[in-house]
Amino acid sequence: MIEAAKEYAHKFIGMKVSRTSIQKALETLELLPQVRMEFENLSISLERKHAVIDSVFPADMRDAMKLLCDNNDFKYFTDIYNEFMSLSRTFYESEITAELRYVTPPTEEQLLAIKKFLMKRHSLDEVIIEQVKDLSLVNGFVIRFKSEEYDWSEKGRANQLRDHLESVMSEAGASDVSRKKLLSLLKGGIEDFDLHADHSEVGDVGSVGDGIAIVKGLEHAFNGEIVIFDDGTRGMVQEIRRNELGVVLFGRDTGVKEGTRVVRTGNMAGIGVGECYLGRIINALGEAVDDGDELKVTQFRPLECPAPSIVDRQSVSVPLETGILAIDSMFPIGRGQRELIIGDRQTGKTSIAIDAIINQRGKDVICIYVAIGQKASTVAKIVNNLKKAGAMDYTIVVQATAADPAPLQYIAPYSGTSLAEYFMYKGKDVLIVYDDLSKHAVSYRTISLLLERSPGREAYPGDVFYLHSRLLERSSRLSKAAGGGSITALPIIETQAGDVSAYIPTNVISITDGQIYLESELFFEGQRPAVNVGLSVSRVGGAAQTKAMKKAAGSLRIDLAQYKEMEVFTQFSSDLDDNTKNMLTYGKSLMSLLKQPLGEPISHEGQVISLISAVSGKLFSGLESKAVKHLQMDIIAYFEKAYPDIIKKLATEKTYDDNLKEIIIAIASKYRESWIKGERPAVGFDMPEFNLSSESADVSNQAEGEKEVKEELSSDKSIPNKPKKKKSGKKKKK
Repeated sequence: MIEAAKEYAHKFIGMKVSRTSIQKALETLELLPQVRMEFENLSISLERKHAVIDSVFPADMRDAMKLLCDNNDFKYFTDIYNEFMSLSRTFYESEITAELRYVTPPTEEQLLAIKKFLMKRHSLDEVIIEQVKDLSLVNGFVIRFKSEEYDWSEKGRANQLRDHLESVMSEAGASDVSRKKLLSLLKGGIEDFDLHADHSEVGDVGSVGDGIAIVKGLEHAFNGEIVIFDDGTRGMVQEIRRNELGVVLFGRDTGVKEGTRVVRTGNMAGIGVGECYLGRIINALGEAVDDGDELKVTQFRPLECPAPSIVDRQSVSVPLETGILAIDSMFPIGRGQRELIIGDRQTGKTSIAIDAIINQRGKDVICIYVAIGQKASTVAKIVNNLKKAGAMDYTIVVQATAADPAPLQYIAPYSGTSLAEYFMYKGKDVLIVYDDLSKHAVSYRTISLLLERSPGREAYPGDVFYLHSRLLERSSRLSKAAGGGSITALPIIETQAGDVSAYIPTNVISITDGQIYLESELFFEGQRPAVNVGLSVSRVGGAAQTKAMKKAAGSLRIDLAQYKEMEVFTQFSSDLDDNTKNMLTYGKSLMSLLKQPLGEPISHEGQVISLISAVSGKLFSGLESKAVKHLQMDIIAYFEKAYPDIIKKLATEKTYDDNLKEIIIAIASKYRESWIKGERPAVGFDMPEFNLSSESADVSNQAEGEKEVKEELSSDKSIPNKPKKKKSGKKKKK
């Protein structure tokens, strides 16, 4: 019986039954003993008992009394009452105890007024006040009750005035105003200052370590909310438990100790956004870490935002050219696409992303580079390269280096995406690079394990897929009605020994719209960028590729695949026929053509001319690897100087006809012949004048014009090896 009474007493406490209510219930049962007899009578229906309880007893006692009737244990009510009063005494004393910190001890009248205020606000019958002397308040007092704090101290008022003046100065851009104007601003800020009793919800640190603080109190805090510790350190609520919170710290935990006071802000974790960030280096919190001027933030965006809906999106149809021939020709990227760059350590992943940023110069694209867990020296080198290339004017660098705590590395990509969304919703195109998400997953795993979450595969938490999916889904191309901007994402993933079947690589591969796989063997062989043609793919970028690039690339990917297969096969044979030798020579020239130095992107027109010369004209076949690159760049430079009309036509129309193709091959072939002899032909070098005007709508006139060009080409004996137009699109083997 005693054990049952104790068990029910604990349940009553959990059901928030007040001492006053249970006392009133006992008094009612003593005044009306027949009611108690009815409750103990098993023959009376539960519906009747419940109706009596609802009509007679206090609201917070009804569920408890119904529980006793349902279990036929109402006979234990008196024993339960005694156990409840004994157990709840300690519990309720802590629940109704308030702390009063003062400089001058309060009078009895002041204590009575404070008690009445707290009892009325929290609907209590009694409040116990503990008094603590605190000279740091200067004057006044502070009341702390549960998780709420009421500040009527001189120190609190000074803090309010300071915060108000800081906001006035930041809004006015006080760093750029004169002293006289600054004084007037301060005077106006003081006149407009409205002093009030500061009311905030506070808690206490229960334990802290490894950048994680366990906070008690803060009953109304929500996930993702920013909280501030007494030493000024900021943190974000990451775990909500029944009686405590798990908070990740955005800074060192040296100033946070057990018992440190924590205050709610009521704000979601976010970052300031604006045009002022262009050309700057910032940390994950949006604070400048370079030597530039103070940032004048105009707007604020939360770190976590929902991805654009299907209605607000449109399909990928505009190319985002990287300037890298191997990628733009075979694995094109469109604006709004998410293309993964994956490979082992030191295979050139970051170099591809940086070249893509450099190639956006003059194309009205905002670039954001997010460095996650990188060495500070590496980030400094990347920034220096961007400055040399003139790319920092339209680039923002968000860094969370290896020296920063795991929480800062965790929020860095979300900060970069919030900045990108600001520009996207203003109708601009943005390219964002996440370098790299492998380290991002490791930082999230660190936080999760410290918060004592259950580990899964490779010790990652179960929601690690959602970690990256909600990040990358925010990259899209908006419809015109939604703003028309876009975010193109280039996430980077580092593999171990080429294992793309690991947990994080497979997750990100399934989220993105394609991947560029970099192979270590190709890299060490000197093939840079070391793109593996067989494992790389772009699932949606083909729709954004220009017609000129599609036609020029032609069978490039198939030819490279055949070359790779034949190269492996010929390792076991020494006697090769002429066709096989020609195929190997041609494939080797294509591999040499796809080599490209760092920081030297090739324009769209130069890529088209190179591919027409290599794939259709086979002009690089038989040359040494170094000679191929020299000849390619010389041909592009010659076309830009001697034939600007051809360059202009390719740049504006983004396509070409067979007539123009024959012209390009003829010019490049003649140039190759002179180049091999060591000559540098002058502009024109006896080439006939070609008509590059737009095609006529009349098909007969077009055919007639092509016939005239062919006759001119055949009559010009200075052009050797003139290419002939084939009926089928495929060129026959010699």
